[in-house]
Amino acid sequence: MAKILVVDDDPDFAEVTRIVLEKAGHQVIEARSGDLGFKRAKSDQPDLIILDVIMDSVLDGVSTSERMHDDPDLRHVPIVMVTSIANTDYAALFPTDEYIHINAFLSKPITPAQLVKQVNRLLKE
Repeated sequence: MAKILVVDDDPDFAEVTRIVLEKAGHQVIEARSGDLGFKRAKSDQPDLIILDVIMDSVLDGVSTSERMHDDPDLRHVPIVMVTSIANTDYAALFPTDEYIHINAFLSKPITPAQLVKQVNRLLKE
């Protein structure tokens, strides 16, 4: 059983993700913003992080992934970025020409099977 941190400001997405991951045998903890997610990751040391992009700011998740990568205690924790930014007016703001410190990217909506497959793949690496 892995401890997974879900960082997303959408309570419905967070709840469905929690249910799916708990059914797959994982423990789930949550945070509603990048800043709270960073703090929660530092205190709870998750095995994997699921991180939204658009939260307190348009690229909150991107800046949070950078902070996590720069932190020696968190840089080893795999990050799955899950977002609907492609379906918004902010799509052009998402950095496509620079390295983003994530291990997988999923575009919302995602199926439970897609999510579990990515999570299990990264936990085995």
